[in-house]
Amino acid sequence: MGEVPVALNLPSPDRMNAPASPDQLMNLALFMEFTRGEMETLIDLADPTLFRAGAVVVRQDETGDALYIVISGEVQVTHRRDGRDILLATLGPGDFFGELALVDDGPRSATVTAMQESLMLKVPQGVLRALAGVYPNAAFKLLMTIAKVLVSRMRKGNTRYIDSLLAANTAK
Repeated sequence: MGEVPVALNLPSPDRMNAPASPDQLMNLALFMEFTRGEMETLIDLADPTLFRAGAVVVRQDETGDALYIVISGEVQVTHRRDGRDILLATLGPGDFFGELALVDDGPRSATVTAMQESLMLKVPQGVLRALAGVYPNAAFKLLMTIAKVLVSRMRKGNTRYIDSLLAANTAK
């Protein structure tokens, strides 16, 4: 059996230096409305983590504990059912996953694997609460942006579901 890929926590003094700066993060859709002070506070509170290619970031059915925001790199989201892995999405810079963990401690619905070296910002519930204590508007902006993306995902999912129902009815 091969070596299991692991996540590397960047040292605190260097954790956001090379691949991402507050300016780069503020260019991501999630943070476009953040002030520089809000962005710097979030970076200080959150956990930037570098994952090697092939590393599992989160595993299906494990308890969710944080939202992850892809800063650089690429990850694949897969769901395993009946012995088959189903590719749900490929995510890159600015995308996020694990948002349900901000609301509850339920199980992860999918496994997320780094396809290349990927830097992510890990945002647990406690970080969001701390951000809300210092910059309530920043926490609100982040949650509203996440909500807009979730609504978009739901609309697309509803369209696919309706299309599948119509296709099934046409085949009868």
